[in-house]
Amino acid sequence: MSIKITGTGSFIPSCIEKNENFYNHEFLNADGSTINSSNEIIVEKFKAITGIKERRYVKDDLLNSDIAFFASEKAIADANINKEEIDYIIVAHNYGDVKHDSGQSDTVPSIASRVKHLLQIKNPKCVAYDVLFGCPGWIEGMIQAKAFIASGLAKRCLVVGSETLSRVIDKHDRDSMIYSDGAGAVILEDIDEDGGFINHETVTYTYDEAHFIYFGKSNHPEITDQRRYIKMYGRKIYEFALTNVPIALKSCLEKSGYSINDVKKILIHQANEKMDEAIVKRFYKLHGIEMPEGVMPMTINTLGNSSVATVPTLYDMILNGQLENQEINKGDVIIFASVGAGMNINAIVYKY
Repeated sequence: MSIKITGTGSFIPSCIEKNENFYNHEFLNADGSTINSSNEIIVEKFKAITGIKERRYVKDDLLNSDIAFFASEKAIADANINKEEIDYIIVAHNYGDVKHDSGQSDTVPSIASRVKHLLQIKNPKCVAYDVLFGCPGWIEGMIQAKAFIASGLAKRCLVVGSETLSRVIDKHDRDSMIYSDGAGAVILEDIDEDGGFINHETVTYTYDEAHFIYFGKSNHPEITDQRRYIKMYGRKIYEFALTNVPIALKSCLEKSGYSINDVKKILIHQANEKMDEAIVKRFYKLHGIEMPEGVMPMTINTLGNSSVATVPTLYDMILNGQLENQEINKGDVIIFASVGAGMNINAIVYKY
């Protein structure tokens, strides 16, 4: 038995939000005080740190469940399967459906139920549920789907990561420039082939770290409504990730039976270019070698941070030849990895 990804799909929104579009924003410090720099300098420093020059936002008439459906349709078609034979639909997200210009998140029914409805799947034994696990949600959904299949409770699962972060950002917060929208989906199933899902690792740190990413009020002191926005302690997250993610990756790889020299690609959650590079460099340093060139494909410079969607979207784009000088070939050992709200870290060692 081999539990493998047999189909992939993604939805990249068509609306491009360039860094220059933030020049007219009124950015403020968390306490509401004025930032003593021009927006041009703020944006320039932001790009130098994160690597982001543009990001994608969904059109006003689309919801998170809509783009999750679009990615799912593509994955089902790519796998060439009967949608009625899907046993589980697992959708990772964090903020549900948030309509344009609305302050309320809608999570009832679940996003997974909405995706099943949009797919027009009639089979009641196709179980649909959501995973709220921060940015590592899609990878955790994959881990759960693999467990269902390995235990004999399922043969075929649809796992989706979808988010519309543009609907939950505070325009007065510099960190708002990080976030973007997108969706990625895969079909995971039991097939008679070599490779596939090899091993995984998941850890959750909450003693001091639970609220590093949270929902908070706007930075603008005159905004007094009850709406809350995605907020984070960036420096704490950076230090946490650099300390803990390389260790989790090393543990996952060691349990897989493969060596660091076997790894061809690391598809890591795209949150901050410098942070991701530092994480992967430390991971290789733990093995006493330098990080190889091209081992960590990046999309953050043009797609931003779409949370749960970044890893499955990245994987789909590589397989479809949409990233220059990047490919995954038969027999390649790759690592899916993520860190995010919770604080959660997870990884999968996978053989293509």
